[in-house]
Amino acid sequence: MSDAAPYNPLDKTNLGASVADALLGRKPRKLLGLKRFDGAGIYALYYQGRFAPYQRLAALNQGDDPQAPIYIGKAIPEGGRKGGAGDSGPTRALHKRLKEHAESIQATINLDADDFVCRFLTVDDIWIPLGESLLIAKFSPLWNLTIDGFGNHDPGKGRYNGLEPRWDVLHPGRAWASRCQPRPETAEQIADEVQARLAQEPSLVRTRFHAEQRRAAYRVDSAVGPADDG
Repeated sequence: MSDAAPYNPLDKTNLGASVADALLGRKPRKLLGLKRFDGAGIYALYYQGRFAPYQRLAALNQGDDPQAPIYIGKAIPEGGRKGGAGDSGPTRALHKRLKEHAESIQATINLDADDFVCRFLTVDDIWIPLGESLLIAKFSPLWNLTIDGFGNHDPGKGRYNGLEPRWDVLHPGRAWASRCQPRPETAEQIADEVQARLAQEPSLVRTRFHAEQRRAAYRVDSAVGPADDG
């Protein structure tokens, strides 16, 4: 887009970025023991524990304003119902997804769901994929791009011919994953890859979208986000 092109606040990319930025302004909550709530939407998980390969990440996530998500995800209910209460009635897809993640983490031998906090935002279905993709592009979270498989479900009986997810190699414990075929990588090799990536990452801190109004594009600014919404 040319610098002379007018800024359009209703352009889908600009609207998607506003959704992503709204998530980053949410108050972080403990992942374990979330109270039930209605809605579909997007979320970010932050690690604060002592697992050695994640220590650079964990150091950025201490306190009340975690900076570096380890995973970005979305929850869209079947049937395309709306984020709050659409025509098909309310959904609890987002709460259900976060609860599933807590259970996956608790099943491992080297992670504790009590060491995770999350930010989540209920969103109308149409904006969920765009908001998620913008956040993943911005943060390149470890569990989205480097260690795949965290969000996988049990493929079911007779469907274990695929390789065990890399996430389960590094964090063994989910029973269904152990039924998959063994990977060539070891947990130690994956851990070394994680540490090498974190050592080379120029910046892992929380960032915000800012509109460059003349270009209708987005740049990244490391300034702390807006006041918490409570």
